[in-house]
Amino acid sequence: MAVSGGRRLAAVIFGVVLATGQSPLSWYPLALIALFAALAIFSRLKKSVQAAWFGWLLAVGYFAASLFWLIDPFLVEPWRHGWMAPFALVLMAGGLGLFWALAFGLAHLLGTTPSKRLLALILLFSLAEFARANVLSGFPWGLQGYIWVETPVRQLAALVGPHGLGVLTLLLAALPLIPRRRWLGGILAASLMLAMWGGGVLRLQLVKPEPAMGTSLRLIQPNAPQRQKWDPAYAPGFFKRALALTAEPAERPIDMVIWPEAAITWWLDDEPELQARIAAAAPPGARVVLGARRYQAGRFFNSAVLLDETGMSAVIYDKLHLVPFGEYIPFGSLLSLIGIHGLAAEEGGGFSAGKTPMLMDFGQAGKALPLICYEAIFPAMARYGNPRPDWILQITNDAWFGELAGPQQHFIQARMRATEQGLPLVRVANTGISALIGATGKVIEQLPLGVAGRLDVTLPGRLPATVYGRTGDLPLLVLMLAGILLTVLRRWHKKSD
Repeated sequence: MAVSGGRRLAAVIFGVVLATGQSPLSWYPLALIALFAALAIFSRLKKSVQAAWFGWLLAVGYFAASLFWLIDPFLVEPWRHGWMAPFALVLMAGGLGLFWALAFGLAHLLGTTPSKRLLALILLFSLAEFARANVLSGFPWGLQGYIWVETPVRQLAALVGPHGLGVLTLLLAALPLIPRRRWLGGILAASLMLAMWGGGVLRLQLVKPEPAMGTSLRLIQPNAPQRQKWDPAYAPGFFKRALALTAEPAERPIDMVIWPEAAITWWLDDEPELQARIAAAAPPGARVVLGARRYQAGRFFNSAVLLDETGMSAVIYDKLHLVPFGEYIPFGSLLSLIGIHGLAAEEGGGFSAGKTPMLMDFGQAGKALPLICYEAIFPAMARYGNPRPDWILQITNDAWFGELAGPQQHFIQARMRATEQGLPLVRVANTGISALIGATGKVIEQLPLGVAGRLDVTLPGRLPATVYGRTGDLPLLVLMLAGILLTVLRRWHKKSD
């Protein structure tokens, strides 16, 4: 039996309202109300198949609303990819919704009462979101914990990570529904909210950063729209703009200049004279880091590169986590026969993944963990480093994402990576948002979307290693799996009686 028409509509509407908790709106109170209402309906459904359908429709509304920016990359070259745009959004929302459907259906199956269904859902939903973040290539965009990014509650990510914040969010919405006495549930929910908020405020007061190294960086935001970036009629102008921003007089000595992802239009080291101009434009004593495409032994890479004094590549990091159907196409040689190519792919299967994570040693500027674009949405990518990095560097080209929710959501995920690891994060984006983010996730300085400019910043100190930085998601996974196992055993025991 499927859910009724009214409940189907309610599920989609609640999903859309739940999406308002994500950036750029960040309306977390409204998102919590929508989540509470959805859980109230779920807990009263009669059949597990109804619960699965309800969870899927809730997810479809949520992902369609929060990921609507996905159509923008397909409209950069509409004659080539435009036909894919509506299918991409529908398939993405529907596909991601399967994780929620499974969680809602199983939770209803395991729970014999409304309260037990809600408790089972808290456990299973967290595992479903973890699976969404890791199965196949993974896509942890729009996690529920991100609704707190503009509040002190964000600080709890340093303890439990984004998935742990998601568990707390679901628990907060479910508590008023769990006890038989509704007033008691309200008191418990208010107490949890106070504890989460107060814990975040307390951490901000107690954490003390290590002494700053005094490193000065210049961040270059050329603001080259994706439709014009590779056009021979426009590309030289964008290059001259970036050179001019690099060479502007500085109020203090600059140690390093950073350009965004894919900042040059030629293959790395193919134009030594142009790269020499980049190195020469940097302030005295400053090195340049930039994003570039490179070709080696028949393979293409998306790389972050430190140039030497002559402009040639000295240190190279190749992007590990590529964007499926963007930078590469699974089974690309076959799909290319029917006209399906990656949005940023050069030919056939597109880019190749790098071999291993690495720290880039910048000498006096310390050791940085490089993340290229999409890699910053994966919490585990920011945990690499032994010894621990001094800071995180993200270079990105968010021109693909348009100027609405996509770049904003990408930006807040970078803030969460800084918070989780207790490390300052430097973000350099082609069209914005370029920023210096402190080790608590606070934005210290930034350049907004859609403007060209440069930002001279001084790196703050890092915080001591965080609990989440040391343990990752393992403790949460163990707790969730143990809780589910206990729930299954109790259900089986009751059936056997």
